[in-house]
Amino acid sequence: MIHLTSRRTLDLEAPVAPGRPAHVTALSGLVRAGAWLYTSAEEPLHLAAFPLTDAAPGHGVVLFANHQPDEPVSLKSAQPDLEVPCLLGPLAGAPSGALLALPTGATEGRRRGAVVALGEDGALAGEARAVDVTALYTQLSRELGPLRIAGAALSGGLLRLFQRGSGEPGTDALVDLDAERVLRGLEAGALGPDVVRMTRRWELGQAGGMRLSFTAASPLSGGRMVFSATAGSLGPAATVGGSVVGVLAPDGSPQFLDALEGHLTVTGVDARVEQGRVRVLLAALAEDGAGAATLLEATLDVPA
Repeated sequence: MIHLTSRRTLDLEAPVAPGRPAHVTALSGLVRAGAWLYTSAEEPLHLAAFPLTDAAPGHGVVLFANHQPDEPVSLKSAQPDLEVPCLLGPLAGAPSGALLALPTGATEGRRRGAVVALGEDGALAGEARAVDVTALYTQLSRELGPLRIAGAALSGGLLRLFQRGSGEPGTDALVDLDAERVLRGLEAGALGPDVVRMTRRWELGQAGGMRLSFTAASPLSGGRMVFSATAGSLGPAATVGGSVVGVLAPDGSPQFLDALEGHLTVTGVDARVEQGRVRVLLAALAEDGAGAATLLEATLDVPA
């Protein structure tokens, strides 16, 4: 059992949208860049940015603020759901690295991602550039069925996607993309099936009598990756059997898996090797589904 320490609540200077509370309630993913921590907020086109050095409130960032769907009668289904943040290295127009936000692919109208350049301190440094992932996601849905991409991590020459198989007959899977081809595609503004190296279905087991499914991922040193998984449904009326954290070897084989204490819904993870230990930050939703999400930290009993 992994012991957790509370670090802060994810409070905001102001709501990300009218009628919302001044904190992050629902979120997806965690990305640490320099002095900043980013997560996808509950509004589909928003990020939330938090300082790492203190517990000061974060602020919302709107991506594609002027986005207008081609079919206004279906506004929600046409908006990208940029719920999968991922840290990238340098690329054209972003010498200090970039933040990639991918859609889940849950609907055919939500298959546009975004790339935002980062400054030397990790702060966002420019406007979001659109990335069309329609061709890639169409191919993946043919192989895996209904998509729900929940995590992405870049390490060891791969951009690995983590497919959440929530519901029946959902499929949890790893999707390995060639990092070099992905970066070329991002610079061109589109990702196609040619970036795929391999897809692998996964069975994560159960917690509390319910099936575990991927919720987030983070790169680790040496080509390894850390992931989180939760048993049960997500959302305000969630039924949660518990969450786990695992580590994958560079080839995708499991190296470590352990349960988190409590019945938490964990939807974001960031991993680092610090002082010879693997330490993780975890974002967990409030039990009532309406309160502020919490940032937790833990140390994994796995070789650094």
